[in-house]
Amino acid sequence: MSKEIKELIAKAEVLIEALPYLRKFADKSFVIKYGGQAMVSEEFKKSVIMDLILLKYIGINPILVHGGGAEVTRMLERLGKKAVFANGLRVTDAETMEVVEMVLVGKVNKEIVGLINRHGGKAVGLSGKDADLLVARRRPPEKVNGSEQVVDLGQVGDIEQVNPGVLQTLCSQGYIPVISSIAVGREGESLNINADHVAGQLAAALRAEKLILLTDVEGIFADPAIPGSLISTLPKEQALAMIRAGKINKGMIPKVEACLMALEQGVGRTHIIDGRLPHALLLEIFTDHGIGTMVTEQGENGNGN
Repeated sequence: MSKEIKELIAKAEVLIEALPYLRKFADKSFVIKYGGQAMVSEEFKKSVIMDLILLKYIGINPILVHGGGAEVTRMLERLGKKAVFANGLRVTDAETMEVVEMVLVGKVNKEIVGLINRHGGKAVGLSGKDADLLVARRRPPEKVNGSEQVVDLGQVGDIEQVNPGVLQTLCSQGYIPVISSIAVGREGESLNINADHVAGQLAAALRAEKLILLTDVEGIFADPAIPGSLISTLPKEQALAMIRAGKINKGMIPKVEACLMALEQGVGRTHIIDGRLPHALLLEIFTDHGIGTMVTEQGENGNGN
């Protein structure tokens, strides 16, 4: 048997391994949060986009939620305005909100939509203000990191209501919805929402089969200083204990919170995976081993799909 034939057989075996998952996930919705380095590198960006298009062509309904905080910060700096954060959230006054909405909705969202369309998919860009997709209330002033200092976060919101009908309509017509994390307030104002929380809330409202958060690391580690300590399956109680102990901190906290909230609302599986890995989505969804960390309600064996 020639080397070329062996390579073709190996490719066929990959398809056979994927077959049970193709059957299992047909017509199901996956909410995917896209951010970090996977959005910065053109190579990583194309990999994610091609995976999304493939998912759509084989009968899965991917819904993409994107961040873009680094781009917002760069634009603020160009305008001579310093980015301010409290408890991991951007303090968003009226001027900052204008920049956030301009960058996320007018620039980042349209770039992603254009990439998907250029590579053979059909994408539609939305913000949470479209069709009242995400209705939120302003977050009240809060203490900073357990201190007595109280900070008004401005136009930062917490989601009160999700109206997913527009997403279901778009998915049924063959489109990939691409959503920026801006919500509408009760008075019609724009509110800045953490993109991980948006993804979790959308997954819950859609009763999605999967919530997948693409990040800049391999997953969650028992000890970040030990490369071999990646946790493949993280039960809820262990996750909460690690947050209390400071082993899960900073930007990883809203990701875990989004996973736990989605699980409580009936989402089938939640995953935190490395978006810098080529074709990370396909590796997680269609291989027996999977990658990254699966956050679960209870302990499970392995990193099952």
